[in-house]
Amino acid sequence: MTPGPSSGTGFQKVLDNMTAPKLPGQQSGALFSSAGSSAVLEKSSPAVEFRNIEIAYGKFVAVRDFSLSIQKGSFVTLLGPSGCGKTTILRSIAGLVDISGGQIMIDGRRVDDVPIYKRNIGLVFQSYALFPHKSVFDNVAFGLKYHNVPKSDIERKVGKALEMVRLPGSEKKLPSQLSGGQQQRIALARAIVFEPQVLLLDEPLSALDANMREEMRVEIKKIQKETGITAIFVTHDQEEALSMSDRIVVMNAGAMEQIGAPEEVYEMPATAFVADFLGKANMLAGTVSKSDGPTATVTLAAGQTVKVVSPKPLSPGAPVTVVVRPEKLSLESGAMANRLTGRVASTSYLGGSATYEIDIGGKRTVRVNTQINGRVVREGGAINIGFDPAGCVLLDEKGIRIS
Repeated sequence: MTPGPSSGTGFQKVLDNMTAPKLPGQQSGALFSSAGSSAVLEKSSPAVEFRNIEIAYGKFVAVRDFSLSIQKGSFVTLLGPSGCGKTTILRSIAGLVDISGGQIMIDGRRVDDVPIYKRNIGLVFQSYALFPHKSVFDNVAFGLKYHNVPKSDIERKVGKALEMVRLPGSEKKLPSQLSGGQQQRIALARAIVFEPQVLLLDEPLSALDANMREEMRVEIKKIQKETGITAIFVTHDQEEALSMSDRIVVMNAGAMEQIGAPEEVYEMPATAFVADFLGKANMLAGTVSKSDGPTATVTLAAGQTVKVVSPKPLSPGAPVTVVVRPEKLSLESGAMANRLTGRVASTSYLGGSATYEIDIGGKRTVRVNTQINGRVVREGGAINIGFDPAGCVLLDEKGIRIS
């Protein structure tokens, strides 16, 4: 066999997986046909299910008691910092990492104890993993050729896959003749050419520049919707997670912190970790000075007081943290119930918008993201900022959202 473009056995294992048996209704050469798509997307069971899995390396537990059900046709992102366990979980689905406990199910069938080639998984690598000396056609067709798929079927499948990634007519080119974004599209075509039930994407955009990342975010999501394939995406980039996902799973230290729709996770963070990691919220520590029905008055550590909407009555003196997103703060505070005074510590002009770091006293700064409205406030200027009592979230002393 011709040596692959990546070291170790992981790439070869994925190539072995490209012989997955056809699903009911799939026609030879008909990449994600309507009949095949209907079979793949039936709602009888989750596409992927983790049941209390644990992954350990010796005494170190990388993933602990992780359970998750992923519906067919959905786009789910595992989001978190380096070392949180997100890539380990992804690799466990592909069979590149063994689990220490629990079960992994695909379409109602346990797969953690079966050979990789029977899992029907497609995987897109961070590093593209293309053969530099092979043409685009041969790169996309490699797994199909390796397992003796008829030539007529190979040509049909490769052509259809290249159409899906918007690169028809590129069959004869070498990877070196393509841009980074085009190479990633070829890697995506190779992953979908054999019609997998589940598509795994391991930080596939991290090697691209900012403009290309944005373009590829749109393309990957479009292809996922067109094919109806179930996609599991791993990233540490919050913009990627928010813009692409049906659901986001926020990971921390091998465990799930929160799961929900992007707007739910962003607007209603369940913990201090989620609030800080996803969007860098302002975390204003204080104590409850008064609780009056649905409204609580909080005295901040900096000495100023704010009113916040509380889901339940709070005891005076209770320590809390007021979480306010930077875009929820306004420089025009006149009509708002909460008003903080401070001085601009730094200004970052971003064209149509600006980000301010504002010193509100007590060695505390808050971040404000706002559209430019007439003028940019420079460092040292006195300023008033405000926010609505309903525009924030309250955390208890343990950093858990009060609900």
